[in-house]
Amino acid sequence: MKYYIKLLRPKDWAKNLFLFVPSFFAGHFFVLQKMEALSAGFAAFCCMASSIYIINDYRDIENDRKHPTKSKRPLASGKVPAKNALIISVVLVFMGAYLAYVSNHDCWFLFILGVYYIMNLSYSFGLKNIAILDMLIVAMGFVLRVKGGAIIINIEISSWLIIMTFLLALFMAIGKRRDDILLQESSGSAMRKSLNGYNLSFLDTMLGLFSAIIIVAYINYTQDDDSIRRLGTYRLYYTSVFVIAGIMRYLQVVFVKKDSGSPTEILFKDRFIQVTILLWIACFFIILYLPQSPIFNK
Repeated sequence: MKYYIKLLRPKDWAKNLFLFVPSFFAGHFFVLQKMEALSAGFAAFCCMASSIYIINDYRDIENDRKHPTKSKRPLASGKVPAKNALIISVVLVFMGAYLAYVSNHDCWFLFILGVYYIMNLSYSFGLKNIAILDMLIVAMGFVLRVKGGAIIINIEISSWLIIMTFLLALFMAIGKRRDDILLQESSGSAMRKSLNGYNLSFLDTMLGLFSAIIIVAYINYTQDDDSIRRLGTYRLYYTSVFVIAGIMRYLQVVFVKKDSGSPTEILFKDRFIQVTILLWIACFFIILYLPQSPIFNK
């Protein structure tokens, strides 16, 4: 059973928490009815994402067997029969569609989920082999999660929030591709076709470029008049320190520790980044939900 659970990649479900981002920033995080709808939407995205993971693993069985880590996946290792995996993938699609309808009856969320599924299915069937486009598709998946979360609770989201989500996801995807290049060079085996369009010099330049862009964009977001009006506070810039610290730590993991694998894995095992994210959330929580706190007294 543990191999079937592993097949679904539950660790990667953490990416779907981006659905809750619009609710948090809109001050609706403790509205029970909206949380119930978002939870159903979260489950829907998990189902669709796991279905895609299965299809992707099925198509990559031979390549994964050459990878030092991916070779241990249920399909590549032979622990789960391919036929059973494909049946589970189909069932997950229907479950995801049903949960999407439950979370948002006007079907706009189902539409977003459908776009996500088709986009990632296209990724699995060939688009992942096109350098740069492969990373853009991964980043767009996070944007769709945020957009879907806003649709479920029927709120308008800031363009800055969309931009920040896209930039951060693209930044992490670049780090992942850099790790793939290092693995390919050390093993001597081709990991994926898109890597022919990358090298360390290019990816290192992109990491430095996007880290600067993210920091500047985030500071602009905290000082934007529309952001201040929407959130009802000018104190958002306090949270910038945690964004800067998180990016610095990620760059340290990539360049110093040389451990730029899956961003999800880094999130689960790196205490520095975990604490930084928790402090960022706590700071935002106090600013948005406790505006009368004594710490803001002049």
